[in-house]
Amino acid sequence: MTALSDFETFVRAYQDMVYTTAIRLLKDPGLSEDVAQETFLKAWERFEDVRGYEAPGGWLKTVATHLALNRLTRDRNRWEPVDAAADAVDPGGSPAAQVEDAHGRAELEDAVAALPDHQRVPLVLFHFHDASYEDIAASLGVSLSKIKTDIFRAREALRKRLEATPR
Repeated sequence: MTALSDFETFVRAYQDMVYTTAIRLLKDPGLSEDVAQETFLKAWERFEDVRGYEAPGGWLKTVATHLALNRLTRDRNRWEPVDAAADAVDPGGSPAAQVEDAHGRAELEDAVAALPDHQRVPLVLFHFHDASYEDIAASLGVSLSKIKTDIFRAREALRKRLEATPR
């Protein structure tokens, strides 16, 4: 196999994960595709090293997250909610359970969308990207206590909104 065909296989294996990482932060399909392309461009530039990593997916997710955060920093008006479509419905279970699960996700997505940017972005990074409070604070250039407070307040706002939603 040539390096190019190896890279094509590599891209196919990780393209959905990279795109999902970007769309959760950006909610803009076009910007997310750009971030995915930039991520794979960086991977191509270092492909010999990257494909030898024990967890190349982790490296790609980190690069995609940083690139998406850079986009958000450049244009704070682009901060949008997590996209429910980025998460596929679990194929297991009954159709009724799948519909209920999708409805619950949609309610959660709407509640997340209603959060102010300074709460939504740290919450998404913490819960969807498994970033630590310290990493989030460093990435966003704010204090650790602000991140903890914003995530706490975001969770409280979500809880209140979801409790008030009729089922």
